[in-house]
Amino acid sequence: MDYNGKKVFYEYRKNNSKTVIIFIHGSGGDASTWKNQILANNSHSVIALDLPSHGKSDKFEKLSLNLYVDVLTKLIEALNYERIILGGHSLGGAVIQSYYFLYPQNLDGLILISTGAKLRVSPAILESLKQDYEKYLIYLNNVAFSKKTKNSIMNEYKDKSSLIGAEVTYQDFKICDNFDLFEKTNLIKAPSLIICGTDDKLTPVKYSQYFHNKIPNSTLVLIENAGHMVMLEKYKEVNESIIKFVKSLE
Repeated sequence: MDYNGKKVFYEYRKNNSKTVIIFIHGSGGDASTWKNQILANNSHSVIALDLPSHGKSDKFEKLSLNLYVDVLTKLIEALNYERIILGGHSLGGAVIQSYYFLYPQNLDGLILISTGAKLRVSPAILESLKQDYEKYLIYLNNVAFSKKTKNSIMNEYKDKSSLIGAEVTYQDFKICDNFDLFEKTNLIKAPSLIICGTDDKLTPVKYSQYFHNKIPNSTLVLIENAGHMVMLEKYKEVNESIIKFVKSLE
């Protein structure tokens, strides 16, 4: 996709469905975060976006929540589906909430995965990104996953994250740190699926419980033995929840 002369990449698995889910990754991530959702036996089409400066998208000079939301807006404008559902992980959750409050009429559902209405970031994370990126990547694996998660899953994620780089990841976390829609959550009227791993240390279960308490038409799914990267750690359970949610909207 062209955005002001720059290339923004997305994975697209299309079928004949009238429904599409657009997934937005978290800080320092890319579209590959959603590989298990793209490859699932879906009854709907799936798009996984590489945000600017991430994955296969071009590098942008300055990253911001407004930029991410605007890129998503342009993508949605180019689509022709009866039902559009947005799925966001962590930072991606901030992007889709922000989009919802601009264009609620465009959406048929939200999938909020390991995210919050407010996303404060530990100063230790921001500092380690500035000082020692390799140390940060090791720290990330310790906090982003359940202790029950296989090393192969964690190492693959670490390798992918290392390609994004410290500067982009730092900007992402600063966007999260400044994000706050805490007082507006109860205004979300869209059907919402909320997914969180019970071992999530970065966006603990209480964040998802808050969504569930405030969003009238919401379903909360807590997944055992999964951390912040629940859609990689327990993808079968995540996919089952998503497919069930999509069917409930048809």
